[in-house]
Amino acid sequence: MKASKGILGAAIGALLLGSVSAYADTIKVGIIGPFSGPFALQGKNFQAGVEAYMALNGKSVKGHDIEVIYRDLPAANPAQSRALAQELVVKEKVQYLGGVYFTPDAMAITPLLKQANTPLVIFNAATSAIMTQSPLVVRTSFTTAQTTSPLGKIATERGVKKVISAVSDYGPGVDAEAAFKKAFEAAGGQVVEAIRMPLNTNDFSPIMQRVRDSGAEAVFAFLPSGPTTLGFVKAYNETGLKQAGIKFFAPGDLTQESDLPALGDGAVGLLTTFHYAVSHDSPENKKFVEAATKAVGGAEQLSFPSVGAYDGMHVIYKMIEATDGKQDAQKAVDAVKGLSWTSPRGPVSIDAETRHITENIYLREVVKGPDGKTFNKEIQTFPNQKDPGLATQ
Repeated sequence: MKASKGILGAAIGALLLGSVSAYADTIKVGIIGPFSGPFALQGKNFQAGVEAYMALNGKSVKGHDIEVIYRDLPAANPAQSRALAQELVVKEKVQYLGGVYFTPDAMAITPLLKQANTPLVIFNAATSAIMTQSPLVVRTSFTTAQTTSPLGKIATERGVKKVISAVSDYGPGVDAEAAFKKAFEAAGGQVVEAIRMPLNTNDFSPIMQRVRDSGAEAVFAFLPSGPTTLGFVKAYNETGLKQAGIKFFAPGDLTQESDLPALGDGAVGLLTTFHYAVSHDSPENKKFVEAATKAVGGAEQLSFPSVGAYDGMHVIYKMIEATDGKQDAQKAVDAVKGLSWTSPRGPVSIDAETRHITENIYLREVVKGPDGKTFNKEIQTFPNQKDPGLATQ
């Protein structure tokens, strides 16, 4: 009898231990992004990408349940970004951090990662230098240098010899300016003037006048996607630069799909280079777009941050798989160095040295479809592009 009681007690103990273990076995992932305010659509796309990935791949990894906790950072605010990351790590006990729309916010988080034993997977922030701040950062988005570099050659191939650049005055803008200048001058072109605009600029008429007065045959532009990019492209059209024959080159932030309805016919013919278009023709993308459209609430709201989040979750799932749910940031990051897979954007891999994504960059032209709606049509592919950004600094 005593023996059977002992066996029963042990079984109950094991059962209790099992339930505690199962409860503790939930892996928490903290996502920081702009879920309210002027950039809320980008945060909404983060969430759409996360939800699409979990809908298509399940909500557990090797028996470990995945719980996603979101924190809102409406605009660039490094102090608040750091505070949110601390709260997620200390109070919510997340094992992984993801998201982050703006570069200054990512930079503010990196000093916390080692002590927190927590990797950061960046879904958007696009300055090359972020990757040098901590060995525990992996990026699944792009850099502005990566998406911009092909434009130098493209511009000269279209007969342009003189360009004026206009970029937002922060990390990605400076990266974009440097990458375009390097590629354009290497192809024989000249940047006649370089304008850097404060991030809060919303009246672009004076900028367009400077473009007109510069004598340049084209303008190269970079601004963070959102209200500013919409405002800049509208000003380019409304001030008559397009009609005057001044060509327009930019990375794809400036013709993101969610802005195209507002830009209307004025966007037709604009050339951009980018890592992803919602119209990308592949079975993986069709499946992704269907799932992400359900999550975001309509195809007209779907934009590129969703694919950075989708692939970011793929990387986080692989990290969880490699560590079997245990909190070991370095092992998690090491496990995805060299990882390759087929993304909705095309073939991708994580560069083992830089921990940044290698991907195709596409030249796209805004065209009007049979239904009368405009979209980014991919017309040329630059395969397997790494990040050239650090080499331009």
